[in-house]
Amino acid sequence: MKTTILYQNKTIQIDLSKPLDISISLTNDAQNPIAWYQGVPEITPVKMGDWIGKVSEGKSSTNFNNIFFNPHAHGTHTECLGHITNDFYSVNQALKQFFFTAEVISVYPEVFGEDLIITKEQVEVLLETKRPEALIIRTLPNKEYKKHLNYSNTNPPFLSEEAAIFIREIKVLHLLIDLPSVDKEHDEGKLLAHKAFWNVKDVYQVNETARFNATITEMIYVDNAILDGSYLLNLQIVSFENDASPSKPVLYKMM
Repeated sequence: MKTTILYQNKTIQIDLSKPLDISISLTNDAQNPIAWYQGVPEITPVKMGDWIGKVSEGKSSTNFNNIFFNPHAHGTHTECLGHITNDFYSVNQALKQFFFTAEVISVYPEVFGEDLIITKEQVEVLLETKRPEALIIRTLPNKEYKKHLNYSNTNPPFLSEEAAIFIREIKVLHLLIDLPSVDKEHDEGKLLAHKAFWNVKDVYQVNETARFNATITEMIYVDNAILDGSYLLNLQIVSFENDASPSKPVLYKMM
């Protein structure tokens, strides 16, 4: 279903019947991706006495589950600067618009000692002169096992501080990446890329130059069938008043 929309005074044509979902679904088994030393998510029926909220158990007319998970550790999630600040800021208040021009780039992180780092130079070369509202970074090699990895204590690739500064300076508002964090797993709490992207210099006293409406989305998966290039991004979150929320970023190829 091809649709023509008006976005920022420009006419864009997309096909709404061909969404490209780059989120990872949440499951309660070892197939679920895990980070930050957590166990698997829990999805279990409510139990009250001898009543079980599960139709197949024969004691309920409905399936009625409790779900226990951590947004940062258990799959695709979107976070605001409240993730790193002393004061509370909610991603549900930070993200009030849900469609953005987006660019997908694919990067082989460079080897620096024991680390794999996405550099400013790589991002700058791949973007050329494009200045999208959202930047989607796919790391290479891009294997489907990313959707099921336990990242804890594996020192995954991460974004250099210089790259994060560059992304901020070209006014990217929404950064999406297929890693558990834009920062190094064990970095002594420095969080250089997070702070650089949100322009947070002091987590205890956030000033007015901080980017309150910018978000970072981590643990996406960009299928190899999705080519590098320009898209329209629909970024949806759950209405949690929290620093982060599970999210469902969906791309539409612009024609």
